Amino acid sequence: MAKNHRSDRPPMEPASRPEPGTVLARLAAGPSRAARITHTEHLPPRAGRHAVWPDRIRPEVVAAVRAAGIERPWAHQARAAEHALDGDSVVVATGTASGKSLAYLVPVLSALVDGSEAPNGRGATTLYLAPTKALAADQCRSVKELSQPLGTSVRAAVYDGDTPFEEREWIRQYGTYVLTNPDMLHRGILPSHPRWSSFLKALKYVVIDECHTYRGVFGSHVAQVLRRLRRLCARYGASPVFLLASATAAEPAVAARRLTGLPVVEVADDASPRGELVFALWEPPLTELEGEKGAPVRRTATAEAADLLTDLTVQGMRSITFVRSRRGAELISVIAQERLGDVDRSLPRRVAAYRGGYLPEERRALERALHSGELLGLAATNALELGLDISGLDAVVIAGYPGTRASLWQQAGRAGRAGQGALAVLVARDDPLDTFLVHHPEALFDQPVESTVLDPDNPYVLAPHLCAAAAELPLTEQDLELFGPACEELLPQLEAAKLLRRRTRAWHWTRRERAADLADIRGEGGSPVQVVEAGTGRLLGTVDAGAAHTTVHDGAVHLHQGRTYLVRSLDLEDSVALVEQATPSYSTMARDTTAISVLETDVEVPWGDGRLCYGSVEVTNQVVSFLRRRLITGEVLGETKLDLPARTLRTRAVWWTVTEDQLDAARINPEILGGALHAAEHASIGMLPLFATCDRWDIGGVSVPLHPDTLLPTVFVYDGHPGGAGFAERAFHTAREWLTATREAIASCECDAGCPSCIQSPKCGNGNDPLHKRGAVRLLTVLLRGAEEAGQAPEAETRRSGDTGRTPEAETR
Repeated sequence: MAKNHRSDRPPMEPASRPEPGTVLARLAAGPSRAARITHTEHLPPRAGRHAVWPDRIRPEVVAAVRAAGIERPWAHQARAAEHALDGDSVVVATGTASGKSLAYLVPVLSALVDGSEAPNGRGATTLYLAPTKALAADQCRSVKELSQPLGTSVRAAVYDGDTPFEEREWIRQYGTYVLTNPDMLHRGILPSHPRWSSFLKALKYVVIDECHTYRGVFGSHVAQVLRRLRRLCARYGASPVFLLASATAAEPAVAARRLTGLPVVEVADDASPRGELVFALWEPPLTELEGEKGAPVRRTATAEAADLLTDLTVQGMRSITFVRSRRGAELISVIAQERLGDVDRSLPRRVAAYRGGYLPEERRALERALHSGELLGLAATNALELGLDISGLDAVVIAGYPGTRASLWQQAGRAGRAGQGALAVLVARDDPLDTFLVHHPEALFDQPVESTVLDPDNPYVLAPHLCAAAAELPLTEQDLELFGPACEELLPQLEAAKLLRRRTRAWHWTRRERAADLADIRGEGGSPVQVVEAGTGRLLGTVDAGAAHTTVHDGAVHLHQGRTYLVRSLDLEDSVALVEQATPSYSTMARDTTAISVLETDVEVPWGDGRLCYGSVEVTNQVVSFLRRRLITGEVLGETKLDLPARTLRTRAVWWTVTEDQLDAARINPEILGGALHAAEHASIGMLPLFATCDRWDIGGVSVPLHPDTLLPTVFVYDGHPGGAGFAERAFHTAREWLTATREAIASCECDAGCPSCIQSPKCGNGNDPLHKRGAVRLLTVLLRGAEEAGQAPEAETRRSGDTGRTPEAETR
């Protein structure tokens, strides 16, 4: 433990790295530590398979690659390059550190060298899209290093919100390899396409890196942004080839086709070598503390991860700790720095936090320090999950299951990138899914990664992009096939709303405002809230509008760069949160309430006497209070009321009902009915990320003993994004497996009456009351028995119920 560092673990910089098993043994040393490891998976090393570059690649490019120390490509790199040269859009879906970047860079650089010989010196251009600014900046460095021997034929530049205005015109006129993100493409490049005409006219390739991250509502928006890009390219006479890179994913070609709207060839046979990976599953111990309703409380994943980061740093191991939230990244960094200071005063400066919301200069400084080795340990959100080429890391600690197996392997793959052995540790949160996974390792190690879920036809997504497209160029009948079949129904609605006007054979944007501003592609719900220090007026950073109610409400604790602030006031009208530096001994967590009404039932399937349904709902949500929790232990210190406005959401949901006969069979009386439904709802939300590419914070739920729209006891699970994100639909189609795993997770938990590891939820608006663990198990048993007797998958029976116009009084769980 950290308190033994001074005497037992002197800091060291190992000349040669110890084996990952040795590092794990050191982490597990000490009283009770070994018992926290529930499973260790050893992934053996793998030899690589070489090939040769296609002979159509320019010899200068091959020479530049050799000068960088790469004599021959891996087989999958050569195959992907061949497809790119043939004009086939291709997705490379291989493991982390398998050289996906080089697979698309070699044909791209070859085309740029060819283009430099054109009369105007700009015969070909490439657009590179990354989901984060950090990844684009990192890739730009790599491209410049690799292409240095090629001279001015490759002019690479980052074009994003951090690019100085004086550089932007040069990039538009002379850049041949422009690196940006979907946000800038959507808001900056496409609306200003006349200024980009020479670039778009010469566009040969579009590279989409880390394309598996484009899922849910964000992925659906990006799909429409790419359709707008293809439309403008066609206007300028270009038809670019799309080159996509993805972490290992199920059906990558299907997902890539849905994203781009084009046929895509799949290259998924990973021929790169891999060092040994030791992967440990780690469950924090139970404490003597009691949580809500007297439930046992485990030590937090944050505290455990901070200990592990401390120990790894003391051992001289280069490591990253991934954590789900910005606040968690800051907290782990602060705790580790404090404990390292007790060991050696030079060590705290070698650990830092990295997250979104930092100012550009802060991000760049941290990235440089990590690359140089100045930093040994980093506590990071998934902003560093995505492809930053951080070589030589020894270990990755993952504080809480990141939501998908694809993301888990992506994070674990950050270690061992130079081909050496590496250690990965998944630290379970006190959460149904995390607890289930650390005791069912086969669900992680014996299952394929998930399919990417996105829905470009979501009308809440498509409508603003039709407006943006019409503002760029009037929409014609010929364009509708590109944007999908839902256009036919949406265009009359946009005309009726006076957003579009049809003149002769085209639809035109009618407003003075920027049409691109209608689409919030990351689903953040408006302009970011600026976090400002009250005493100085200094801008500390930003918070997404959608998260402001829960993270920077009055009285919230806000962490930034290791410093703690208290929110003095949140001004929603001006999108400003005023904060002042403080040192509270607690963290804060918001509580909310939710009501839900059924708007339309698309599909309904009998499960015995009960029903499984999928359709449209309206959700009304309001943040009503916040809890103060003691740091480290998570003990609840008190609750404070808040007065924030309600927000409404029309979205998609899956729901199931049970009848009186089923309740009798499950021995559920009226006294425990609410608690049984509530517990089943909580656990099912916690387990859904195992079956859909979502996070529990992407979805919500409501359980009602008598819902006015169904007239039966009902449990709803809904997408937390306007129009839906595809998660509820995935839940509907995997409902039997999903709810079976939910029942098993509750039944196998060692607690007596329910705890955060099975049925208590960290975001429950009702304070986890009422809950009935055994009732939930019996209820799900009877429900699933009805599903078995029905003997059919959720398919054929379709019923549309129309708008009910009713809103029940229900509360979120």
